[in-house]
Amino acid sequence: MNQPRIVSLIPSATEIVALLGLTDAIVGRSHECDYPPEIQNLPVCTQPKFNPEGTSSEIHNRVTELLQNALSVYKRPLAKVSGDL
Repeated sequence: MNQPRIVSLIPSATEIVALLGLTDAIVGRSHECDYPPEIQNLPVCTQPKFNPEGTSSEIHNRVTELLQNALSVYKRPLAKVSGDL
């Protein structure tokens, strides 16, 4: 049977996958995933559409503006994940 290939886009899901012993199956991650340390060199498959720097209020306002325009708050740049997913 083929080894699963996982791109995790939610930090908590990445941690759960790792706790299940499947860290080696993770082939890509979101820009927010940073744990476990073994995944930090994997390709990043998302990035925010807004500047994540600033106060909590400034970030909230940027996210709210995107959502009010029915837009996603993330970009999905082409990841450098090889093979079939």
